[in-house]
Amino acid sequence: MTKLAEKSGSRPPWVGLAAAAWVQTSAGSGSTFPLYSSALKSVLGFTQQQVTILGVACDLGENMGLLPGYASNKFPPWSMLLIGASSCFLGFGLLWLSVSQIVHGLPFWLLFIALAIATNSNSWFGTASLVTNMRNFPLSRGPVAGLLKGYIGISGCAFTVLFSMVLHHSATNLLLFLTIGIPVICLTVMYFIRPCIPATGEDPSEPMYFAFLLAMSIVFAAYLVVTTVLSEVFILPSILKYILVAIMVLLLLAPLAVPIKMTLFRSNAKSSPLGSSDNLAKEEGSHGEPLLTPSTSASNLGPIFEGDDESDMEILLAQGEGAVKKKRKPRRGEDFKLDQAFVKADFWLLWFVYFLGMGSGVTVSNNLAQIGLAFGIKDTTILLCLFSFFNFIGRLTSGAISEHFVKSRTLPRTLWMGAAQLVMVFTFLLFAATASGLTIYVATALIGVAMGFQFLSIATISELFVLRHFGINFNFILLGNPLGATIFSAFLAGHIYDKEAERQGNMTCIGPDCFRVTFLVLAGVCGLGTLLSVILTVRIRPVYQALYASGSFRLQPQSTGH
Repeated sequence: MTKLAEKSGSRPPWVGLAAAAWVQTSAGSGSTFPLYSSALKSVLGFTQQQVTILGVACDLGENMGLLPGYASNKFPPWSMLLIGASSCFLGFGLLWLSVSQIVHGLPFWLLFIALAIATNSNSWFGTASLVTNMRNFPLSRGPVAGLLKGYIGISGCAFTVLFSMVLHHSATNLLLFLTIGIPVICLTVMYFIRPCIPATGEDPSEPMYFAFLLAMSIVFAAYLVVTTVLSEVFILPSILKYILVAIMVLLLLAPLAVPIKMTLFRSNAKSSPLGSSDNLAKEEGSHGEPLLTPSTSASNLGPIFEGDDESDMEILLAQGEGAVKKKRKPRRGEDFKLDQAFVKADFWLLWFVYFLGMGSGVTVSNNLAQIGLAFGIKDTTILLCLFSFFNFIGRLTSGAISEHFVKSRTLPRTLWMGAAQLVMVFTFLLFAATASGLTIYVATALIGVAMGFQFLSIATISELFVLRHFGINFNFILLGNPLGATIFSAFLAGHIYDKEAERQGNMTCIGPDCFRVTFLVLAGVCGLGTLLSVILTVRIRPVYQALYASGSFRLQPQSTGH
């Protein structure tokens, strides 16, 4: 672990969480590709196949997070945000120069690399925000992961609002905003995203704070959807457009209400200082090393020492990183490096559950416009907004629901991933069996929610393999996203769609046969994912019983097995 030159002092973590909401919203720039892809085709003269390949560059860039994951243990968060801002500026800047025709004749391969670099900034932004806040809120991993991933999920709607109301539907203006606007936002807030005194859970208002943040994020998402629909259906005057965008910015500032309230109305809850003899109860483990017992949970860790010594900092962040160093091989619920996690069956079971669930969901999201047209929906904008909104709801509520049952029943979060994939099974069968436009809206919403639940893998991997190497561990899990998109979307759905369109003699495929076989295959895929999630849930239930046996998180289970 790196030495952190910056001291965390007494700064509460809520300011960093509010700042992370802005960074996570900026980290959804990959979802803007449909907004400027037509300009790439018309201005630069690309074919549809070339535009599709550039879309692959977006998926690759966003999900290639191994380097940011590795860096999260070597560099402070501000430096990772600086790297992300730089890659965003360089990548989107080159695209802007090309589309605005300031620079002519750039080769296709260079634009592919530029787009991959530009969207890879999202991985740097997301890793820095998520890893830092998961460590700052070690007792609320589900809500934190759901909240931050939710802001990424709804960011596409935020960019669409800006594109239609402020940027005048101009791809050139949008690329300029992505080039300059996103780096400026991240550079402005990066000071606040830093290691802080972890939330202890002793403040009785803490659940209320999270409930407020979740509620405001839902209001924010609903507002974006309504605003998008209004802008598509009605011709709005310019002054009203700017007012609507201003309201959007105010809603995005809502998370600051928590630290402001804590500043104006300080809580009386106090935590005992670290090192108190009452709180440092120890017991001998199976190999003679001292283990942190429930009495040394995160709720008992107080002010952080002000030294820069690496060993001190490791102990101070024990509640977010699992435990002090050990010479024996780690057990589940303790710190794992990526190579150590590789040999664990639970790691690969989780990877495949995520791969099958996300691969199926991404297939729908990538082809949603074509699905709508095939079923007779001419304007698919509302369909896209519907999917984005319910995907956000899935990401957000999955964290809160799983957190409740983890602490009250010690039920692993993977149970809900499997339940969501079971819903996807029936939804895909519904897709395949109907040609009704109304049913498509319902099915799209269900797929969006279920896909959002798959991000529970992030909180799960933080509990099974803990937070010290969390950045690189969860980014490896996320590689299931582009791999699933390539196999299920490009090879399966794309091939079947083109074959059916060729049979019909049209460029655009019309009718339920365009995706029927794809939906049936995806139903089988999600059925397999459900089965694997059940197996994984049974395997890791003892780990969760050890971690949450007393209803609160234990830093170190005494015996979880292998």
